[in-house]
Amino acid sequence: RARGDWVRLRTLLVLRWMAIGGQIAAVLFANLVLGFQIPLALCALLISASVTVNVAFYFIYPAEKRLNERWTLASLFFDLAQLACLLMVTGGLNNPFVVLIVAPVAISATALRFKSTIWLGVCAVLMIPIMALIHLPLIRPDGIAMTVPDLYKIGSSVALAVGIAFLALYVRRVTVEGYRMSQALNATQLALAREQRLAAIGGIAAATAHELGTPLATIKLVAGELARDFADRDDLTDEVRDDMDLIRREANRCRDILADLSRGGRDDRQVKHAPISAVIDEAAKPHRDRGVRLIVRFQGEPISEAGDSQPIVWVSPELVHGLRNVVQNAVDFAYDFVWIDVDETEEVIRIAIGDDGDGFRPDILPRLGEPYVSSRSRGARPESKDEYEGMGLGLFIARTLLERTGAKLTFANGSDAIRRRRRSSILPEIGHPPGAIIEMIWPIFKLVQPKRDSRQALGENERFDQSG
Repeated sequence: RARGDWVRLRTLLVLRWMAIGGQIAAVLFANLVLGFQIPLALCALLISASVTVNVAFYFIYPAEKRLNERWTLASLFFDLAQLACLLMVTGGLNNPFVVLIVAPVAISATALRFKSTIWLGVCAVLMIPIMALIHLPLIRPDGIAMTVPDLYKIGSSVALAVGIAFLALYVRRVTVEGYRMSQALNATQLALAREQRLAAIGGIAAATAHELGTPLATIKLVAGELARDFADRDDLTDEVRDDMDLIRREANRCRDILADLSRGGRDDRQVKHAPISAVIDEAAKPHRDRGVRLIVRFQGEPISEAGDSQPIVWVSPELVHGLRNVVQNAVDFAYDFVWIDVDETEEVIRIAIGDDGDGFRPDILPRLGEPYVSSRSRGARPESKDEYEGMGLGLFIARTLLERTGAKLTFANGSDAIRRRRRSSILPEIGHPPGAIIEMIWPIFKLVQPKRDSRQALGENERFDQSG
């Protein structure tokens, strides 16, 4: 069940550039130093195909893009086919570099699902007899074709096939064990946090039931005595009798609720939903007193004027903590202002957080959201323009958590012309922040609670499931 869409495009591009460099070096060394007569034109054509693919990917997609299973498999299959063709024009199985055919399969075993690895491994094994039958001879300096005995070719073919299978299975096994260990540690942490939460709620519920039990019993006793004392009186109205019966019923209901609470906590459905302003306020609360003014807007207007028109969103720790990290990043590097803009359409909801600082450095902008990538002038201390060096873990954690909620993040810089007017009195009224801008976009169904009648209840609270 491991994901197959976590491979970065940058990783595959770097590996392909290393392969291209090795292929060029091997061809030139064999031709110029060892004197082998190699078809340089064909070799150059095949190597240039890899260069073209790398350059095209570099300009079409951002380097930090995570490839899905299909694209990663296609990329590895291209590398396998290109390597096999290059070996076919340089001697086939007579070329000692034929062992490199196992490399794409090994990478697939660490990054893709098992089915994809099997498919790529079968393709690699099928290419071995093709290279043995169809290839250009490797001509030595004396003009004689270099050949090896047929028995050696058969043995090499079998060894390559066995090596591909063994290495793929071995690497796959180690990768799966590491993945399972990671999942187990995550599950342990979640279970521990959940148990702490349940223990705290259970303790509060038990204490509440214990403390309120005595006064509630007194209320119920007095209500019963009053009902008996006034049962035979004719001067009581029906409304008074109904009120006395209501007191007894409600006292019994409170008794049942407290008894239920004493047996275990319940998950309050109301706290799972909140207006977007409440979520933003919770995320920004730790940073409101740090000398930077926070301007929160909904559809371009102050969010305080939104009222009931603002969306009700699903509240989760990932959402609040992710937004808090983004706000912290903006406050850290702002001069005077941080803008939090919320926009809603029929299809998406957008939250953009920007500041009036100096923005992201252009050289790290394409790599933001990755760990250990952060360097940006600290705007909060204009008297010292030293570079603030950080590990980038805050944005990495924020990106990871927010993407779990269904968000897509983009990083950008505002207008240089507006940034030069950052001290202007009209700065808080601008439409776009002048410094760094981090935009988060969710599909509307991922974040916003469906519209419902405000009088409609959320339903009975559900008991915490303590069995999981």
